[in-house]
Amino acid sequence: MTTTTAAPLKVRPRIWIGLVIWLAYLALVLAIQSASGIPYDQWGDSAGNLFFGGGVSLIVATVLLAITTSLLGWWRPALFDRERSRHRWPIFVPILVAVAAVMNLAGTDWASYSGAFFAASVALLLVGFTEELVNRGLMLVALRSRLGEGWVWFISSALFGFSHYINVLLGAPAGDTTMQVFAAFLGGTAFYILRRATGSLIWAMVLHGVWDFSVFATGVGHAADIAAIANVVYLFTGIVGLAVVAFVIRGANERLDVSPAPATSGAGISAG
Repeated sequence: MTTTTAAPLKVRPRIWIGLVIWLAYLALVLAIQSASGIPYDQWGDSAGNLFFGGGVSLIVATVLLAITTSLLGWWRPALFDRERSRHRWPIFVPILVAVAAVMNLAGTDWASYSGAFFAASVALLLVGFTEELVNRGLMLVALRSRLGEGWVWFISSALFGFSHYINVLLGAPAGDTTMQVFAAFLGGTAFYILRRATGSLIWAMVLHGVWDFSVFATGVGHAADIAAIANVVYLFTGIVGLAVVAFVIRGANERLDVSPAPATSGAGISAG
């Protein structure tokens, strides 16, 4: 009888690999968006500004991240946990983020959208795939090779927050960006909770993309007051997330075994 085991990862996870991917992603996005010559605060002025200022970088990053993940052989651990959290009730935190996104969309001035502008803004949904795969996908795989789950949550969420400082280099005000960094840390915690509660990064990718799209949408035309309330809900929810994230961390068994595979001789399979 022949015994089979799961295929090993092509590249053994290391923290430095995750950090290199994180830095490379930021450098790529910054380079493409800077090359467009369109300041961050002018993306919403036209469909062309939005597509070339933000959309192109996300499309390129999506392709390169898919290639990178395939070369590493990390798709499975990047997208799925071995086990869902034993405490799943903290999922109310990302659910409230979804509610806030719906509030944003309800308050959006859709009459100010042209067909071309809406098509260009749809590309922003890719941010859910790229940023989640980098920060709570590949980075989690790398961090789980050496660290406990508490540090995995904190470091991945902190790096996600700090990554937003590149907006300053694209023309965003430093003070506003600092608030965005803090809000992103809270949002990252909510997305981490969603991954642990469902056992999959896919739902976090979807929620992240919808949330960012909804935030941008409120900046077009004149948003209703409900959009301002949505931001308060988002921040409050993020703070609550900090209070309950320990429950999805507790008992986690996601540490990756990165020990070398045993040496084999000959064909490696004996027939009886």
